[in-house]
Amino acid sequence: MTFTYPEVGATARSPLPDGYAHLYVRKEIGRGEAAYQRASEALMTFAMHRRIPVGVRASAPRAAEGVTVTVTLGGVVRAPCEIVWTADGPRRTGWAYGTLPGHPESGEESFLVELHDDGAVTLTVTAFSRPAFAPLRPFQALVPPLQRLYALRCAAVLRALNRP
Repeated sequence: MTFTYPEVGATARSPLPDGYAHLYVRKEIGRGEAAYQRASEALMTFAMHRRIPVGVRASAPRAAEGVTVTVTLGGVVRAPCEIVWTADGPRRTGWAYGTLPGHPESGEESFLVELHDDGAVTLTVTAFSRPAFAPLRPFQALVPPLQRLYALRCAAVLRALNRP
C-alpha cells in the first residue's frame, strides 16, 4: 500500500511539514529505569493502545518498520496505518505510523518514551494531519482537540503502569 501523504518519516525530524494541523504533547509518566522499561514494552507491543481502549490489529506482535496497524474506534472508525520508523534504545523507545488509504486523516503520528538524565520518564506524542476526504474538511477543527485527548489518554495508561 502507499501512504496518503508525501512527508513519510517527518515526525522524526523538525520542523513538521506545513499544511497540516500539528500536535505535540509531552507528559511525565514515571521515574527511573524500571518505569522506562515497563512503558517501552507497553508501547512496542501495542499494549498501551489496547488499554486506551481502542481496537488494534497489527501484522506483527511488536512495532517495527513496515508493520501495518489498523486502529478502530468504537467499531465505527477504521484507521489503517503502517509503521514508518522505530527507535529502540537504552533511553529512547518509540515508533511512528503513517496513514494508508481508507484512513479518515492523512499524516503521521509518533509515540516516543524517553528516560532523561534526571530519572524522569516521558511520553511524547507528535503528529501532523489533515482530512483525507473533502467531506471531512468542515470537521477539521475537531481533530486537534481529539488528538490531544488521545495523547493524554496514552500518557495516563503508561503512568498507571508505573504506580506503586
